[in-house]
Amino acid sequence: MIAILRCPVAVQEKEKYGDDPGQLRLVKNSWLVCDDSGLKYPIRDGIPVMLIDEGKKWVDTPDDALPVPPPAS
Repeated sequence: MIAILRCPVAVQEKEKYGDDPGQLRLVKNSWLVCDDSGLKYPIRDGIPVMLIDEGKKWVDTPDDALPVPPPAS
């Protein structure tokens, strides 16, 4: 599933990020991280929470400091 998911922020700025913007990588088996936008989306109960506001909450948190499991809100 990660192969088809994209960061909604990066997808809106295609000209800035290239032909396939918003690719995500799995971090700590609990987070989807977009290197283009810097947003980090939690995976809660096996469901990626791909809300822009949720991703922005964690933008300044280094990958190795992301909490596992992600907090409820």
